[in-house]
Amino acid sequence: MQETEPTMEDMEQLSPDELAAKKKEMLDFYNESMPYLDAQLSYEKKLAEIDEVRFKRSQIQMQFAMMMNPPEEEQEKPEPESKKRSLKKK
Repeated sequence: MQETEPTMEDMEQLSPDELAAKKKEMLDFYNESMPYLDAQLSYEKKLAEIDEVRFKRSQIQMQFAMMMNPPEEEQEKPEPESKKRSLKKK
């Protein structure tokens, strides 16, 4: 069965020796976890670098594609002359 975390009330009821032992237990736990956390940090940084490089590469590819296929300029189409209507004079 797993121990539950002591509440603040439980911590206040501990003797100075028990409190020191609890602090040492917590410190040991954190110190033992550090290599795993360092490895995870390194892993996460590497993933972020990979994402950044992928983004830059896709940006370059888009710019290259736009350079190779510039947007077609719309040729001016002559507008059909519409019959201009004028108002009748009275």
